[in-house]
Amino acid sequence: MTIRLRKGVSSADTEYGVVLLDEDTGHYWNLNPTAAVALRTLLDGGSPAEAVRQLTERYTVDAASAGRDVQELVDGLRQAGLVEGQEPRP
Repeated sequence: MTIRLRKGVSSADTEYGVVLLDEDTGHYWNLNPTAAVALRTLLDGGSPAEAVRQLTERYTVDAASAGRDVQELVDGLRQAGLVEGQEPRP
């Protein structure tokens, strides 16, 4: 399962997480550190399960909550038109 930022979307790491910029619309999204970990894992070819594992290792969160968070992140990025690729599921 692979997702990628669609053409025209750029990312930049910040002290607080990641910022995504839709260069076509000028809209941007600020992702917090946990969302940044999940997104980086998925963009690097990791599975949703791997993103969940990364989150549970780095933060005090259970796997069920992390799985919901990963899915909500992917769903939100898709709804905003920022990512493309296969539909990852935790």
